[in-house]
Amino acid sequence: MTHPFLDLAPLGADRFAAIEDRVARLLSTRQDVVIMQGEALLPLEGAIRAAAGPGTTALNVVTGPYGQTFGDWLRDCGATVIDLAVPFHTAVTAEQIREAFTEHPRIDFVSLVHAEAATGNTNPVAEIGEVVREHGALFYLDAVASVGAEPVLPDAWGVDLCVIGAQKAMGGPAGVSAVSVSERAWARMAANPGAPRRSYLSLLDWKERWIDGGRRALLHAPAQLEMLALEACVERIEAAGLDAVMARHASAAAATRAGTVALGGGLEPYVYEERDAAPVATTLRAPSGVVASELVRRAVEADPAVPLAAGGGALAKEMIRVNHYGADATPGAVRASLAALGAALSEAGLPVDVEGALRAAEEAWR
Repeated sequence: MTHPFLDLAPLGADRFAAIEDRVARLLSTRQDVVIMQGEALLPLEGAIRAAAGPGTTALNVVTGPYGQTFGDWLRDCGATVIDLAVPFHTAVTAEQIREAFTEHPRIDFVSLVHAEAATGNTNPVAEIGEVVREHGALFYLDAVASVGAEPVLPDAWGVDLCVIGAQKAMGGPAGVSAVSVSERAWARMAANPGAPRRSYLSLLDWKERWIDGGRRALLHAPAQLEMLALEACVERIEAAGLDAVMARHASAAAATRAGTVALGGGLEPYVYEERDAAPVATTLRAPSGVVASELVRRAVEADPAVPLAAGGGALAKEMIRVNHYGADATPGAVRASLAALGAALSEAGLPVDVEGALRAAEEAWR
């Protein structure tokens, strides 16, 4: 018995390297790109453990739960960590980064999440990158949620370690991820005695055994199905055009925001300013006295296909996420989400204008 997912020829080094090259083009980067054989938490943690140690003074920007995780990893590496936390309904500013450098001139590492799908905000990386370059610090960026939904330009922004995953706006697999690495970052890793070696977390293993070896011999058997899915995902983006894919996500965000405002019922955007709102997903604040997770449960019962979820952890009481990314960055997904939320709010006894919400969403689609 044969099966198309099982009876596959081995994925060779040439094919693996070609997929890396296509990911590099997607990022418009000339840095080394390493595709890691696991979900994006693998390179996110591996890059921090490789580049940070007891001599590191890190500015860790917290605009959502992933920023909190990065701070934990940095402390575990022995780094001195300065957390710059801002309310989750907003974004950090370049001026706040500059003030942090003024107050702590020994900062030599900056960690930042570009877009927080969990909280719905996005940070001005280009402006922040200018400040980080002025001070010569290493710049680490989590662009897992933002890639495919908005520009991600490691070279232009001076990002030394840029981690991406395909499972959100790219519409691809979750089982592989990638990181672009600057020469400065490689040098920092090589000088760090605590950097993982002979480990699944090790970026230096990939550098020394894969990149420096001319990308002729893989470290281990690749996750073949996930690599082929990543290749197909990038092909689809190339065929549609990256600008068109990003425009679709921006339209979905604008339509969801406009439709929410028109819907009423006490529902409102969680991120106050539209400029701070991520195009990958829109977060909403539940009406007073209504538990967000319960509202989502009712909405999903009415339409199981809608891309709705409650916020994680404590945010489950107040936050609703409309995950309009990848295949769900469409007018239909936005309309269905608004209609399902309207029905759930109406069931809870709150006045809503579903038709008005759908009109507003249609007019806002760019």
